[in-house]
Formats: sequence, C-alpha cells, structure tokens
Amino acid sequence: MSRFWSNTTKNITPYVPGEQPKNKSLIKLNTNENPYPPSPRVLEALRSYALSDVKLYPEPESDTLREAVAEFYGISKDLVFPGNGSDEVLAFLYQAFFNRDDLIAFPDITYSFYPVYSKLYDIPYREIPLRDDFTIDFEAYPQDLKAIIFANPNAPTGIAITLEEIEKLLQQRPNTLIVVDEAYVDFGAESAVPLINRYDNLLVIQTLSKSRALAGMRIGLAFGCRELIMGFERIKNSFNSYTMDRLAQTAGIAAFRDKAWFDENRYKIMKTREAVKAELRAMGAAVTESMSNFLFASIPGVKGSDALALFREEGILVRNFKSPARIADWLRISVGTDEQMARVLEVVKKIMERTPNQ
Repeated sequence: MSRFWSNTTKNITPYVPGEQPKNKSLIKLNTNENPYPPSPRVLEALRSYALSDVKLYPEPESDTLREAVAEFYGISKDLVFPGNGSDEVLAFLYQAFFNRDDLIAFPDITYSFYPVYSKLYDIPYREIPLRDDFTIDFEAYPQDLKAIIFANPNAPTGIAITLEEIEKLLQQRPNTLIVVDEAYVDFGAESAVPLINRYDNLLVIQTLSKSRALAGMRIGLAFGCRELIMGFERIKNSFNSYTMDRLAQTAGIAAFRDKAWFDENRYKIMKTREAVKAELRAMGAAVTESMSNFLFASIPGVKGSDALALFREEGILVRNFKSPARIADWLRISVGTDEQMARVLEVVKKIMERTPNQ
C-alpha cells in the first residue's frame, strides 16, 4: 500500500471483471460477450476507415453516432448521450445527479458495479433484497430515495420486468430518478427508451458490447429527457471532451445502421439460450427464466465453486459469484455458439454423473 494513496484508494474494493485468459483454447463463457463477429457493415467501415485521420480529434459530442442511434429509436438526437462504455456512462450518472446526502437504492443481487461506484463517489445506498424467486420487489424500496437503479434484464439472474411495470414505477415515484440499465435488453426484454418522452424521471443506459458484438470498442449510451442528458454533458465536458475515439464512433454508427444483422444475431442467440435452458432443466438443473445472453443455473448437489473449477478442468470458463450467499451455488453461463453450448451440456452431464445422492 503506497503512502501516497488517498483514503478512497485505500478503502475501496474495486470491481472484479471476468477473466480474459491468454489461453485461447479455453471456451470463454464468463463475460457475456457475443459469440459471433460484429455486423459485416461494421467490419467494412473499420477496414475502409482513413487511418491517417486518427491524427485528428474525434467529434467531441459524437453527433453522427447520436444521429444514427436517434434514427434507430425514432427520437431526437438531443435525448441521446454516448460514452466510453456503459460503465463510464454509469460513472457520469453518479457525478451528474447524486449528492453525498442523497440516498439511492438497487437490488442486492445485481450488477456489482453499482455498490462500487456508490462507495467511490461516497453516495449513501441501500441494497434491497430480491424476492425468493429473484424478482424485484419495488414495494420494498423506501420512499425517500433520490434514485432507484436496476438492470433489466437483471444480472446475473437474467430475469426481466415488463415495460408496464417500469411505467407504473415511474408514475408512482415522480420525484425519484429511475435508472434502467438495459445492457441485455435486446435478448427478449422490452426497452424503456420509448418512455423517455413522457417521463422526465427516467434514464435508460445501454451498451453495444452485447447484442452488437462490440465489447472491444467500449460504446455506451444514455437516453433521457433533454435536461438529464445535459447533466451528462456537463460532467463529460468537465472530465474529458473526447471520451469516444474515432474508430469507436465509426463502428457504432455502422452497427446501428444494420438492423437486419442485429435482429438475425440476437434471435440466433435467443434460440440457442432457450434450447440449452430446456436441456438443463430436463437434466435436473435449476435455471432462471433468463431474457439475457446468458443462463443462470444451479447444479443440484454441487457447490458453485466446485462447479466452476470442474468447468475449468474441462476447458470452459463460466462465472460464479460468492456474494450474496444465496447465489453462491449458481453459475452464470454466457450463451456461446451451438457447438460451445453442446460442450456445456456435456460437462453438466458429467458433473451430475459424478455427484451422488441427487
């Protein structure tokens, strides 16, 4: 520990990302990346990009990307904020809207960056337990909240709530900022973006890492009324006016302009997810009703840490979360190609055959 570290640096527990192995022979199903390449239009746009232009700064407000996103959703570009990955957008969210005497809340089982940012920016927070079936109980959330943040579908459970439920929450809590993190929304859930023109207390966060296969480009988005987007812009331009590089903007524009590939890709992943979900349940595993590009499963009679190790022995990386304790025996398994998921099923079968007294 350096004697020059600040108290924040000394006391913070950083977010731990999924392993990025150097051994390329491993089947990597631990970080919810898309198993397929990006749109051919993205690849062509990158190949044909005039690389000599990287000597120039990118568009500071990413206006061309905002226009492509706005056209896709049928909204004004002024209601879109692009950032360097959705994690940066979430970081700007904390700085733009929360004071150190505000109270925010999110589920106790959700994306683990929410408590990390809360501690980093010294924002008081409450973790509200999910119901026993892993669904969100909004009735349990205190009334004196500045914001409620939740992922829809949730991570790592994959369970989604309906647009009707989100709109009811917005109506019931007009003075609470409702932040819907839609990292996985394109795999079967309903986006809340259509509601931003009607509710000034709604922010929607998205990423191009999952359904558009651009995890390596780091592109995130926020959607909200103009006043909320201006809050993001004020923070961004006080931090780094050029957060998104030229190649990322180029890739993002091409991705949003290829809806045919987008739909084909996500439906292919959803079809694989449903087939594997059914197979796992038929084998006796517990599997949530995931609407994401991953499955959340528990193998009966097997500890989560043991299952994680056994998968690795078989050359497959998956994810296990030790906290909170009630999900310690569950695995989050990214949906890979059909061939990769066939291997997953083989390994689950092998693990279950080794496990007595099921």
